[in-house]
Amino acid sequence: MTGKHFYHALALTSTLLLSACTSTENASPHARQLALISEQAMSSDLAYQVVKSLTVEVGPRIAGSEGDKRAVLWAENKFKELGFDKIYKEPVRVRNWSRGIADAKVISPYQQKLFISALGGSVATPEGGLITQVVMFDSLASLKQAETASVQGKIVFINQRMQRDRAGKGYGPVVIGRSQGAIEAAKLGAKAVLIRSVGTDNSRFAHTGVMQYSEKVEKIPAGALSNADADNLEAMLAASKDVTLAVEMRAKEHGWQTSYNVIGEFTGSEHPEEIVLIGAHLDSWDEGTGALDDGAGVGIVTGAAKLINSLTGQPKRTIRVVLYASEEFGLTGAQEYTRRHKAELGNIIVAAESDFGAGEIYQIDTLFAPDALQAAKPLFTALARIGVKQGNNQAGGGPDVSMLPKHGVPVVSLLQDGTYYFDYHHTANDTLDKVDPKSLAQSQAAYALLTYFMANADVDTRPAPASESPSH
Repeated sequence: MTGKHFYHALALTSTLLLSACTSTENASPHARQLALISEQAMSSDLAYQVVKSLTVEVGPRIAGSEGDKRAVLWAENKFKELGFDKIYKEPVRVRNWSRGIADAKVISPYQQKLFISALGGSVATPEGGLITQVVMFDSLASLKQAETASVQGKIVFINQRMQRDRAGKGYGPVVIGRSQGAIEAAKLGAKAVLIRSVGTDNSRFAHTGVMQYSEKVEKIPAGALSNADADNLEAMLAASKDVTLAVEMRAKEHGWQTSYNVIGEFTGSEHPEEIVLIGAHLDSWDEGTGALDDGAGVGIVTGAAKLINSLTGQPKRTIRVVLYASEEFGLTGAQEYTRRHKAELGNIIVAAESDFGAGEIYQIDTLFAPDALQAAKPLFTALARIGVKQGNNQAGGGPDVSMLPKHGVPVVSLLQDGTYYFDYHHTANDTLDKVDPKSLAQSQAAYALLTYFMANADVDTRPAPASESPSH
């Protein structure tokens, strides 16, 4: 079945369901409303229009930058435009870093340009750059086993490939090289570290992302090579152990700035103190326009909340949309939100975050009190009709809400198809044309169904049980 016919069939199914529910005298009001939401949200381009507005009117928005400031104002205005009845922002102290230029080339035994990007938070190279030999390792683990003599004075190249996977399971084993590579290379006296991009593409777009330093070792420059250039460098090193690179990076810290978590609410008509929290992060890296990461998430949760209000009126519980600051530099906005709202975390019925691109949602994982799972069956049934199956009860909820379960807050993970997400993740190629409106509408529908049900049904998912292996 083609994508066009698939969505036509889904829309037809929703229409028939709505008709059946409406004509049945004893039908649950939630069944009727869930069917209405499915039908309308699957055909609505609201989420896409929000992403388009953010990427066109604001564009890249790295924490603390002028783009970030524009994004905060944009978010406030977008909430007003969409009719949210409570709109506010909460200050977050954020790191302000800029990458400047990043340039690399092989100067012997061949002469070729390499496409690189500075990793987020990296220091600059010395003035004039570095010219030195490169030594390759296939993983962070193998670097840790190296002798100092083989590394000292050289550029370390960590050449670990990421595996493509729908759930993004290939990310974790590789991203540790990005975050810890500079520390381990510096321990052995390296002058800089370059990693194979943490991504699944074979393009010449390098993937950035945050890295870390330790106060116990020297801070050395850290960058990512495009995967195509990593292949080329690997081939050179296979032919000759004596490969020399010239690398120059002009990254710079600009001190701490104030950004904001921007929050919009539809206040509960019966239990305003009880909260259904759906979120995304407002910041992005600076090379693309942040359409997939995380403009799509902003569109999905904002569109879902607005559609519920438009289609079903004021919710019984408060729907709170949180657009978090500075996720990319270490969940700074989420940490501040948790600290600031600690006294009311027990009022959150459920929290969920959209931060995995614009692919279709295929599974819902929960972290509910076990007794609540049966009460949530109408939700699982409605989600199944748009292609979302029920998964496990060990959800993590998404990066910015992942710190909430330890406070007893139930969370949900609506798992998106990320097969191609890491082709574009953290690159200059993360732009609006990578967002498929139909897939985005299905994600919008799934979040709308979850949010409507949790805000209106007589179900209490608290407290969250302990989970040893949270889902993505």
